[in-house]
Amino acid sequence: MTEKLLWMHGAPYALGNADEDCPAITPYLVEGDNRPAVIVCPGGGYGTRAYHEGEPIAQWLNGLGISAFVLRYRVAPYQYPCALLDVQRAIRTVRFKAEQFRINSDQIGVLGFSAGGHLVSNAGTSYDKGNKEAEDVIEQVSCRPDLLVLCYPVITLQGPFAHEGSRDNLLGKGAELAQAEQLSSELNVTEDTPPTFIWHTSDDAAVPVENSLLFAAALSKHKVLFDLHVYAKGRHGLGLADDEEHTRSWTDACASWLAFQDFK
Repeated sequence: MTEKLLWMHGAPYALGNADEDCPAITPYLVEGDNRPAVIVCPGGGYGTRAYHEGEPIAQWLNGLGISAFVLRYRVAPYQYPCALLDVQRAIRTVRFKAEQFRINSDQIGVLGFSAGGHLVSNAGTSYDKGNKEAEDVIEQVSCRPDLLVLCYPVITLQGPFAHEGSRDNLLGKGAELAQAEQLSSELNVTEDTPPTFIWHTSDDAAVPVENSLLFAAALSKHKVLFDLHVYAKGRHGLGLADDEEHTRSWTDACASWLAFQDFK
């Protein structure tokens, strides 16, 4: 697959021009026109991006008839707002180039694992309709996703349920409490937050399940439709969970939910 840079002349705040300085999407396209699409954000604590939460997920989505784009977003030493700018740019780019990619510009979701789930939840609670005055035509396009899929996500950056590694990589050690609160996604949900699918395991020892519960409660409060699936056991970072007889059913549940959202 051939990756496509999100900014041809350098990303905002870029520190160089190596691959890790240059956000990109790798398309995994299915046959047909007007297909739904999902942008995939692998996890890795904002310090790396896990391969098994990237390409294999795109290929699974392809099997559902959904085109996918794996996002190479910036991680440490890059800090906020770089990763958020990257996923917003990815949504704008895919939407702007919908005809080229043969996708439906009104069916663009984002899916993320762990810290990638935090990035996705931020994308779903912090977006705009585009800057119509921008010289860059891609920046004129909305970056609101049409749905969210959160897989054992980091959600809160404060209190006992925060994943400290993700927070430190995103904000720097000793980050101000106000900034951690600002980027705790459960506090930013509104009635306009996109419909969301969430799954987690109850004994996740790295990212407590309360992260997903907090986000689900916020969605419920604002009457946003969501699916929440909590499995009894399973280590953090399962990805497709192929080797977990019970937990691997998350893919069936998610496929059903995506079809319910007309992503099929």
